[in-house]
Amino acid sequence: MMSKSSVSIHIASMKQSAADWLRQGISPRRLALTLALGFAIGCFPVVGIPTALCALLALALRLNLPAIQAANYLVMPLQLVLIVPFVRLGGWLLASGPNRVTNAGGLLHASPINVLFGLGGLAGHAMLAWLVLAVPAVALMTFTLTVLLRRLPALATADSGD
Repeated sequence: MMSKSSVSIHIASMKQSAADWLRQGISPRRLALTLALGFAIGCFPVVGIPTALCALLALALRLNLPAIQAANYLVMPLQLVLIVPFVRLGGWLLASGPNRVTNAGGLLHASPINVLFGLGGLAGHAMLAWLVLAVPAVALMTFTLTVLLRRLPALATADSGD
């Protein structure tokens, strides 16, 4: 069991580690973009894909990998909550009629290949809706987070143009 003083020391150590992480030469704008992309990709409506997408994007754009993954994992519960609204919005955007696969009766009476195509279509609807919303969301989050992060003293020295 940890004593009260060791807990205080541990919390102080965690704060120092976070401050050191923020000072790794990353500008507020770049960190804001990293976090915004992590948040947006974390809501991608296909389970299991966001972690790999975040890793690939971080490596390709030389973003902070721990920061993008932390943002991704933070919004992971939202990913599950948003799947149905994304499917519905995607269906509305494409003006699709009712899909037989979306109800239990349709699943029981459809052939496996029809179920597969139907679920693929629903995933396509969800991904389209996510894309339509993610692009402006990333821009808005990047702007807002940049403003907020520039106020952090730990990032004041890293605020160089990039």
